[in-house]
Amino acid sequence: MALAANDQTKPNDLDPFWMPFTANRQFKQQPRMFVEAEGVHYTTADGRKVLDGTSGLWCCNAGHRRKPIIEAVQKQVEKLDFAPTFQMGHPLSFEFASRLTQMVEGFSQVFFTNSGSESVDTALKIALAYQRAIGQGTRTRLIGRERGYHGVGFGGISVGGIVANRKTFGPMLNGVDHLPHTHDLAKNAYTRGEPEHGLNLADELERIVALHDASTIAAVIVEPVAGSTGVLIPPKGYLKRLREICDKHGILLIFDEVITGFGRLGAPFATDYFGVKPDLFTTAKGITNAVVPMGAVFCRDGIYDAFMNAPDNTIELFHGYTYSGHPLACAAGLATIDLYKDEGLFERAAELAPYWEDGLHSLKGGNHVIDIRNIGMVGAIELAGIPGKPTARAFDAFLKAYDKGLLIRTTGDIIALSPPLIVEKSHIDFIVDTVGDVLKTVH
Repeated sequence: MALAANDQTKPNDLDPFWMPFTANRQFKQQPRMFVEAEGVHYTTADGRKVLDGTSGLWCCNAGHRRKPIIEAVQKQVEKLDFAPTFQMGHPLSFEFASRLTQMVEGFSQVFFTNSGSESVDTALKIALAYQRAIGQGTRTRLIGRERGYHGVGFGGISVGGIVANRKTFGPMLNGVDHLPHTHDLAKNAYTRGEPEHGLNLADELERIVALHDASTIAAVIVEPVAGSTGVLIPPKGYLKRLREICDKHGILLIFDEVITGFGRLGAPFATDYFGVKPDLFTTAKGITNAVVPMGAVFCRDGIYDAFMNAPDNTIELFHGYTYSGHPLACAAGLATIDLYKDEGLFERAAELAPYWEDGLHSLKGGNHVIDIRNIGMVGAIELAGIPGKPTARAFDAFLKAYDKGLLIRTTGDIIALSPPLIVEKSHIDFIVDTVGDVLKTVH
């Protein structure tokens, strides 16, 4: 039954929604509302156009309100709204899994989830269960990295390395250790693409192995490009070296590709871009262009097979979600990857990347700017922080950019940018010009 509006329940009452990763009090005093979107623009409640410089939350890679995806979801909801995937199935989930595994060589299965956080926890659980399945049950330790972001599940924040995401929630998972992050401003400031310095940081994994012994370590998880912490790009050879050390010690390597997957770097996945294959990699966001929440864990050849020696009619992996492989998500996903292919969006991103790079680096010398970095269609502008007021300068830039018609993302005192892959050069010019204007006036 519909609830009538009254003094306690109002259609426009902002208080009941506890907003995620938001300064709730500030927002509810001066709300910023999007009511419509199309292409690379949002429309605000007061009718202004705002260019989406962040692909929503790194997720609307093909832009907004794309008709092929809308029509696929509409058609599917009229035919089959939900079907369980516990001991049952529906055709689209198998079709979508097959299409996904055809996108990348050497990965035979995907496990469907509903978000990046769920993808990470799923990958960690598969890694632990796999080690046990192959007779390596002592391998229970997980290794993450400082400043890493792997969602907000307890597994993800345990292997993650952003202090604000961890400090409130107790001891988290036991037996987790962390590699050092790769951000070295003194040596790598204003790098275009992969930094020259920092390969040696991968060798810290050898130190961790010596400390704990390889027989206790199940997996290492890293973002190929650390997005949410402010676009930290791996030094040349770093990911390859991690792969070599993991192979040497029988440790699984997991890439968190929730941000880098589906064209963000100008290739289907970061594993293609860097030429380094993990054992598992997580995805979400761009898998459905964010139209319906979904994620997937890609498993290299042989992972799934290790579980298939269980007795007949026995569940091989006690893990899953009610909405794993949801019909509407699969419909959206199939339409999304068709759109990526039909419009050549991954190739388009690769072609635009040099123009994007030049535009961003033209901001060198701007007010408070201490670094600019980029890779593919991702960029970051790092600002000197205000002593005693971390994040204040970047948040000021965020608000001023919004007022000027541009949505940016900030983390700490870093401006992160990741526009939809359908962006035009004129849009890139607008982004660069607007950020440049904003930088002139930030406190």
